[in-house]
Parts: sequence; structure tokens; C-alpha cells
Amino acid sequence: MGPQLDIDLLRNFVAIAESGVMSRAAGEVGRTQAALSQQIKRLELIVEKPLLVRGARGVTLTVHGERLLVHARRILRTHDDAVAELIGESLSGSLRLGCPEDYSQVFVPPILQGFAMQHPQVLIEVVCAPTVRLLHLLDQHDLDLAIVSVPDSARSDQFLRRESFVWVGSGESDAMNHDPLQLALSEPGTLDHQAAITSLERIGRKYRIAYASASLAGLTAVVRSGQAIAVLTQHAVPADLVTLPASNSLPALPSVGIVVQRGRGPSSRLLDRFEGHVKSVLPLL
Repeated sequence: MGPQLDIDLLRNFVAIAESGVMSRAAGEVGRTQAALSQQIKRLELIVEKPLLVRGARGVTLTVHGERLLVHARRILRTHDDAVAELIGESLSGSLRLGCPEDYSQVFVPPILQGFAMQHPQVLIEVVCAPTVRLLHLLDQHDLDLAIVSVPDSARSDQFLRRESFVWVGSGESDAMNHDPLQLALSEPGTLDHQAAITSLERIGRKYRIAYASASLAGLTAVVRSGQAIAVLTQHAVPADLVTLPASNSLPALPSVGIVVQRGRGPSSRLLDRFEGHVKSVLPLL
């Protein structure tokens, strides 16, 4: 029999990866930092690969650590769901999940379907809004959990996944050649809005915001009309629109990271279980 991955080792590894700070993770799992470090060493011996890099500002995952994190989340979710089902543990109640509209059609259905199979008595209400609005709702205790976008950074080990921004237009339009460039963007302050403006100003390309809205349907309708181009995440590009290649007049756009944030309300077994489910499923979609 080959090497065995211990559930407790994986759970502690995930706690470190998600907190990014050894002392914080130690408090979350109820162990000392020394004991937690020893557990990570044991895990590294089992997989025969380095998993963490310790620095002055915390810990980061190696390439092998990032790969293990995906598997660890999936293993823990399957383990916890199996235990809950076999011992007759049932969850009930309701939660409010926030998600940007461009992620909702791709990510939310499989997340909810998987959780509903294990916990059919739980009601999940979904609120779609831009990240800036979702963060406000979290602060106001109006959401329990939210899937949000954050600027790309070197701390990619904290991301559940990374999404690329792309320019989007109608295949039958030459809107990308208009001068000034006509843009259909989300509201000011959103990451797609900032990415578009910053990249165009960097190369000195003239632009005009022809349409600004929090509605993805509204943005894509303007793009379909051929009057403007938009910036969307790659997963959100509708099948009838096209991704426009970067060029001298249409600069490359940055990526964003996707993370899960909790509201400031009280914790609960239901919220803990759902958060763990989202974190294990989202990287696999």
C-alpha cells in the first residue's frame, strides 16, 4: 500500500493555506505553531514535495502546495459529507450567498446543486451584484457569504481561482476601431472598469464610456448592437459574442483572483459547512 494522506494533516494544511499566517491557522485548529509546523513536515514527507515557503509576511504555497490544496479541499468535502450522511447529521436553515452576475451562471448552479444533494433542507438565497456592492452587503450583515473578485497579486495562493479579463465585441462590428473607442463597462470602481481605463490610458488610446451599468445583460446588449466593446471575465463571454485579441491599439488586460468572504454575522455549523463546500468546488469548475 502506498502513502496515505491523513485527514487531520490535510485539514491543517488547508487552514494554513487559507489564512496565509501560521499563527492564525494554529489558533483556528487549536494547535501550537510548533505542532502545526511538525504536521506540515509530516505531510511533506508523505508527498515527497515541499508545500510551503515561509517568509517575513507569512507563508505561501509552492507549485506542489497549490496542486495539493485543490485535492485537499475536495477530499475534505467528500469526507465531511460522508460522515454527515452516515451518522444522520442533517443541516437545515437558510443562507444568503452573494456573487457577481458574470460568475453566477457558470459557478453558482453546480455549487448549489452539490450542496442540495447532501443537505436538501437548506435554502440558499443568491444575490447578484458587483463586488463593491457585495462587500458593502457583507459589512451590513445582509449577506452570509460572497464570492468576490480581487486584484491579481503575487499572493495567488489565497485565490480559489484566477480569471482573465478580455475585450469583448460583436463579430459583425468594427467597434474596436472607433476613435474614440466606445466602451460598455460596469460601474466606476469595479475591477473591469478600472482595468479597461488604466490599460487604455497607459497606451494613450482615446475612449468614451458609452454605457455604464451593473447589469451584465445591459452591457452585452450594447455590445451586440455593435456600438461598443466591453470587458468581461473569460468565463462570462456569451457564445454569440467574440473575444477580441490584444493588439497595439487594444492592450492586454490583467487577471483577477476569486475569493470567498464571510459576513460579520455570527458563525454557525451550516455556514461553516457551506463555506467549505464552496471553497472545495469552485477551483474545480
